[in-house]
Amino acid sequence: MVAEDLRTAQIARDKPFIGIACKVAATLFFAIMFAAIRWLGPYFPLGEIVFFRSTLGIPVIVAMAYFTGGFRLLATRRIDSHAIRSIAGTVSMFCNFAAYTYLPLADATAIGFASPLFVVMLAAFMLSEQVHIFRWSAVVIGFIGVIIIAGPEAGLSNSALYGALFALTGACLTAVAMIFLRRMSAHEHSITIAFYFMLTSAAVSLTTFVFGWNWPTPWEAGVLVLTGIAGGIGQLFLSFSYRYGEASVLAPFDYAAMIWAVILGYFLFAELPAPQVWVGGAIVIAAGLLILWRERKLGKSRAAVSSL
Repeated sequence: MVAEDLRTAQIARDKPFIGIACKVAATLFFAIMFAAIRWLGPYFPLGEIVFFRSTLGIPVIVAMAYFTGGFRLLATRRIDSHAIRSIAGTVSMFCNFAAYTYLPLADATAIGFASPLFVVMLAAFMLSEQVHIFRWSAVVIGFIGVIIIAGPEAGLSNSALYGALFALTGACLTAVAMIFLRRMSAHEHSITIAFYFMLTSAAVSLTTFVFGWNWPTPWEAGVLVLTGIAGGIGQLFLSFSYRYGEASVLAPFDYAAMIWAVILGYFLFAELPAPQVWVGGAIVIAAGLLILWRERKLGKSRAAVSSL
């Protein structure tokens, strides 16, 4: 049964163009979600926004489980691993959402691209992976890009400073979640991981109602619902992208998020990225692509050695 599932997955991954299309669609729906959060930020507590995003995303994941393998995909015997990964992801979600309420869409998106840089650092310390000068250099270059993005505005505005700190903290915690995802992916389905993450974030965010939630108008309720639906659809496309394409092929298309952030920021909020955001964003993206290229090269080398 397992061997048959693996063969089916391998056949599905021979459709990279479908995988790429799904990955780009996922970045679009996540960008729509972040645009909705940017609009909601001044009017609603962060916990309320996280609750709607998480709760409305759960039915999408359950439906995905039903159509791709049955409800058995929602069962697990490793609840401890899910707890650590889900808590890191939940706090990361709070931080990322906060960043989008303080910063323009493109700025927060560009700083969020620092997550692969943190993955390299954490892999060295938490997984004892050997990280040599090439990838450490890419990490340093990437953080220089982050400083270029956040530095000038953060020096002039407390709001921008808070946003940059939230975005960096969110990127770091996203990397922590990704490290645990590496450990768990060998024995847990991606739908299982997403399901317990959504449950955790919904439960944690629900506890914040004691600090006061705002009753939305019909229009505001519609935008709150949009955050959950857009996030759930984005999660759906993301899962399908990895069903049809290899992770190493799909990873560069994460940066399509910057295109959507610029477009949505301009048309919805009249935001245009400052020159330093373009420069710093390009540096961060280049550093991420360098790390990706190095990872692919090392992966091919390891595969060649193991085949001898």
